[in-house]
Amino acid sequence: MSDRSLRGMRLGAQSMESEAGVEPAARQRVEYRTEEGERIFIVFAAEAEIPATWLTKNGKEAKLVHGEAKAPEATNEKPVRTHWDMLLERRSVEELEKILGDRLTQLRTARGEAV
Repeated sequence: MSDRSLRGMRLGAQSMESEAGVEPAARQRVEYRTEEGERIFIVFAAEAEIPATWLTKNGKEAKLVHGEAKAPEATNEKPVRTHWDMLLERRSVEELEKILGDRLTQLRTARGEAV
């Protein structure tokens, strides 16, 4: 079987296509700046909508320096209710502290620890 092995390029190792005659898509370079003065450059497609703000790698919000940006649309969505929000609709903080104290006492008693 070894005398009948395939010879040539390895599959997937190299592309058979060439870059000749290929034009990349039109692009535009946009500058954003944070409150601290940090400058960020982002490359977008020429026909892309440019956001007014951009979140940096550090988690800071940067604003568009020049150019027109589409303002963020106001949504009529309700804010997300967390488990804590729903819990506070049913009980007060004082009630929750009392329940926590009771449960801790019950747990310690079950473990045989002193109260």
